[in-house]
Amino acid sequence: MAKTKKNIFYDPSLSKRHFKDKIFKYATVASLAISLIFLVIFLSDMIIKGSSAIKQSYIQVEVSYSQKAQKSYRKAVERKYVNLISRAELRQVPMQMKNNASLMGTKELKWLIADDQVDMYMKGYYYKLKSKDLKTLEAMVANGRIEQKFNTVFFTHGDSKSPEFAGILSAMIGTIFTILVAMAVAFPLGVATAIYLEEFSKESWWSEFLEVNINNLAAIPSILFGLLGLAIFINLFGLPRSSALVGGLTLALMTLPIIVVSSRAALRSVPSTIRQAGYGLGLTKVQVVKDHVLPLAFPGIMTGTILGLAQAMGETAPLIIVGMIAFIPDSPTTIMDAATVMPAQIFTWAGMPERAYIEKTAAGILTLLTILISLNAFAIYLRKRFEVKW
Repeated sequence: MAKTKKNIFYDPSLSKRHFKDKIFKYATVASLAISLIFLVIFLSDMIIKGSSAIKQSYIQVEVSYSQKAQKSYRKAVERKYVNLISRAELRQVPMQMKNNASLMGTKELKWLIADDQVDMYMKGYYYKLKSKDLKTLEAMVANGRIEQKFNTVFFTHGDSKSPEFAGILSAMIGTIFTILVAMAVAFPLGVATAIYLEEFSKESWWSEFLEVNINNLAAIPSILFGLLGLAIFINLFGLPRSSALVGGLTLALMTLPIIVVSSRAALRSVPSTIRQAGYGLGLTKVQVVKDHVLPLAFPGIMTGTILGLAQAMGETAPLIIVGMIAFIPDSPTTIMDAATVMPAQIFTWAGMPERAYIEKTAAGILTLLTILISLNAFAIYLRKRFEVKW
């Protein structure tokens, strides 16, 4: 028999390596699938729980604007309806009479916000109602005097001790003020620091010291920035606690290293030939950086800045330390007023015992996620819109 020639290029470990490649590929696909499953479960749970917050139950009753009602809000409606209507809604009746004297002595058929237990009953959740109140409620349902309408209160009111009257407006405004302060401080300082380190600084112990500390600051826990903000801005400088100014400065400290690192990466991505061409035309280093390097790196700088601020918007721990988890029923008007932010508001609602706060928490999470996704989408748009390919 003829002998077969031995393949000198044959590698006995080839099949084994191909098998490991397949295992690695399947493992990565499986990890991605598991991540997507958990994401779908989380979003589905939040949507199911938060979708019920879109509707709010209203009860149609006759409101009496009398002297008795001016002294006690419980006298504004018939006694059998008092426990079915939101106390926060009834407390507005004496104030309405005080602001409009012509209401005195009149009666009006109005739709008033129902108590949270009534709202839970209408939505099919667990509720706590006395038997006599339940009979009255069932009779009103049969007569069509209870309806579920769009919950405008959630978007037009601040926090409240009454679940049915709690909204997220004050937290949204507080978040806007806080992020504006953080952006106004962190963006110019971060970009200027990145330009100095990347374009002007020379190799020295000072530049190495700055780089090491900036990289370390970008990796430390966020709660430490809250302690730093408490020590510096509140205890040392005496700025008002729980204000958007203190919260914004604290978030600026946390975001500053991220902006510096991302801005340096954007500046480093600009080819050196751009700089060399500018020097060849007789431009100074400042002119080259200002007129050529910085405009080309600006999309990357803006992308890193927006992502850093989006991360700061979702932070809770440092803001809790500086007191921004306070009960804020009214929206702040300046950065010096007491304020809270959306993550802190969600954290507060999550710890409340009433069942109605569960849907408020889920709705607040969905609102925050919508804003964060919008910011990330805007960052992607900026990168694609102004990206320069070499």
